[in-house]
Amino acid sequence: MNHLDLKGRNGIVTGGARGIGFAIAQRLLVSGARVCLWDRDGAALEAASKALGGSGEVRTRVLDLTRPDEVSAAAAWTRAELGSIELLVNNAGVAGVNKRTWEFSPDEWRAVIETNLNAVFYVCNAVVPHMLQRRYGRIVNIASIAGKEGNPNAAHYSAAKAGVIGLTKSLGKELAKEGIIVNCVTPAVIQTDILKQVEQYHIDYMLSKIPMGRFGKVEEAAALVAWLCSEDCSFTTGAVFDLSGGRATY
Repeated sequence: MNHLDLKGRNGIVTGGARGIGFAIAQRLLVSGARVCLWDRDGAALEAASKALGGSGEVRTRVLDLTRPDEVSAAAAWTRAELGSIELLVNNAGVAGVNKRTWEFSPDEWRAVIETNLNAVFYVCNAVVPHMLQRRYGRIVNIASIAGKEGNPNAAHYSAAKAGVIGLTKSLGKELAKEGIIVNCVTPAVIQTDILKQVEQYHIDYMLSKIPMGRFGKVEEAAALVAWLCSEDCSFTTGAVFDLSGGRATY
């Protein structure tokens, strides 16, 4: 593992109790950052905190990212606990059910949009003012290759992730002269618990689109995100970084 220097940096990883978020938090910690995990699953957060304790200083916060009031309170609490917030990784997300677009109920559509897109806005809206006070920050949003290509039977997920890409580009331009860099990562399929929410035929479809013929690894996602959180990433903002095993064509 190549080590980056994140000493003295404090960060938030949403959905950090498991999967990609957990791996990202671990990578940030071993690079010297202090990390606060935000997640709605209190038991999973407790387990993650214990598992990560040997890697560095960890805080946790239980909250519902789809509630702006809880997000705002969590941002203020994290700032008070850590003293500052320089790093933000918007990782939390849900897959939702697999259906054709006209078969979704409005509630099924809204549930995915609210968690995968609106929550990213709520978190950025609450955290960016804290970064502006120090005129330094690194924000990484986890989107998806589905946001670029559109996966059939996952219009809600695809639309939400496309929105994350657009949000990243807009926010990156707005903060370009403020010392705050904003980028996003578009993974193809990565082996995590989120696949338990997805029908097998849909997993098979997504895997068939990857020229490397395998799932991505959480460690591979964490390595890319850690670099995007570092000072070495200094002249790239509003950009999209593919992690797709060759699937991405643009």
